[in-house]
Amino acid sequence: MRTCTVEPIGSFTLKTDAIAPDKSISHRSAMFAMLSEGTSRIENFLRAEDTMNTLEIVKHLGAVVEDDGTVITITSRGIHESEYILDCGNSGTGMRLFCGLLASAKGHFVLTGDAYLRRRPMKRVTQPLRDIGAQLDGREYGNLAPLSIRGASLQAFDYISPIASAQVKSAMILAALSADGSCTYREPELSRDHTERMLQGMGATLHVNGLTTTIEPLQGLLSPLDIRIPADPSSAFFFAVAAAIVPKSAVTIEGITFNKTRIEAFKVLEKMGAKITYTLHENKYEPIGDIYVAYAPLRAVCVEENISWLIDELPALSIAFACAEGTSVVKNAEELRVKESDRISTVVNNLKACGIAANEYEDGYTVRGGTLQRASVTSFGDHRIAMSFIIAGLQCGMEVRDIECINTSFPNFFELLSAITGVSYEN
Repeated sequence: MRTCTVEPIGSFTLKTDAIAPDKSISHRSAMFAMLSEGTSRIENFLRAEDTMNTLEIVKHLGAVVEDDGTVITITSRGIHESEYILDCGNSGTGMRLFCGLLASAKGHFVLTGDAYLRRRPMKRVTQPLRDIGAQLDGREYGNLAPLSIRGASLQAFDYISPIASAQVKSAMILAALSADGSCTYREPELSRDHTERMLQGMGATLHVNGLTTTIEPLQGLLSPLDIRIPADPSSAFFFAVAAAIVPKSAVTIEGITFNKTRIEAFKVLEKMGAKITYTLHENKYEPIGDIYVAYAPLRAVCVEENISWLIDELPALSIAFACAEGTSVVKNAEELRVKESDRISTVVNNLKACGIAANEYEDGYTVRGGTLQRASVTSFGDHRIAMSFIIAGLQCGMEVRDIECINTSFPNFFELLSAITGVSYEN
């Protein structure tokens, strides 16, 4: 089990185009290429453990994948039954979206993952898929991996989701593309919409009206992708928080998506008092530009809306809460309990170890701003918990245990950390 020790630093300025490429879009680009005719071209694909596992699964399903180190090309030959167990690693996105993609594919498929992923609930995806005819099972009646899928004919549906989840929505949209009629998906709050944007750009017939998405089954193969993956806002946000809590510091993140479902955490940080500006450069599959974040004294905030837009950034945002004046509140965030760790519990326990008053509730937590203290904490196998408390250490010093998980999403995290600390970290 590896440990990272970080010391407090003075002010810093960082301008970078090296933030890890977007994880969500990287996963989807590899999967959606399987639905296209011709060769998809993907530039700036995230070369992290989770996304490379997805790419390996695509190969096992019959696609021809070529990688010159800069551009990945994927030529689909249809989805074929694999002799291999398909290993999603630590990725809930990978496992849940593959459930939708493979639900109607000819053959038998088995999805598994690491010890952490095998404990994460899958019934939110497997049950609605089974309700429309998918032959899908696993441990605890399909709630836990390994999952077994035998492709079947799928029925048209009008599904009302009880939760706002881009993973559930994406799985059902992928299933709808092979259903026997027009399908409708309704969600209680708008979740990330990369799937809708990308599939529309490839020629799929999807109509989005507020919280309702109507999907028509494919009449043929889609157009191939030609995409450059933008910087991941969830990864960039760690360094945004660093600039916001270290006096006289600033960071400029170049080439990042401005998708409103992805930059809500920056909006919350702005509301807390951080100085943030946005410069848009292009808008094809995604709006892309640069974000500038500079230090300013922070004040407490209540976060209770658009939680699905913040689910990956709340651990880092909680470090900003700890440095703000007043008590910050997070509500309606039960979804945090079923991520890579129970993020309500892990955030609260680690903040308490750092001398910060924090209280845990069923659907959220409170954090009373104060003075962060040096501590020794664990990541609980959660990459975002690990990186959040390493960033906290820039103010007070920190030892974070079990940091191997960082490679699942942000393999050059320590390279960028070194750029602002001047210290070399073993990766």
